[in-house]
Amino acid sequence: QVQLVESGGGLVQAGGSLRLSCAASGRTFSNYAMDWFRQAPGKEREFVAGVSASGRFTYYAESVKGRFTISRDNAKNTVYLQMNNVKPEDTAVYYCASERGAQVSWDYDYWGQGTQVTVSS
Repeated sequence: QVQLVESGGGLVQAGGSLRLSCAASGRTFSNYAMDWFRQAPGKEREFVAGVSASGRFTYYAESVKGRFTISRDNAKNTVYLQMNNVKPEDTAVYYCASERGAQVSWDYDYWGQGTQVTVSS
């Protein structure tokens, strides 16, 4: 059974940094693209960033380009989201998701339980 466990969330001041981690188990991690999503109160879940299985290709929402970086360590079965220069509007529950294939195609089959990120102004 595939499990995705996020960690690293918390309270951070605007302009600060935070790194989220998502540890995967249950299948060959290096075969699958991974993504980060977020959901703010009263809003729909939105795509944040994605990375291909090899780590070669990355994709970002316009709202986080230049501030967030997605990366992965296939030896550790972990995907990361480095969040720099955070803003209050980044406050949300952040989820990682595993794709069905090696490329980012926005087709998911597993989700983590989420980690809360709160940015104070």
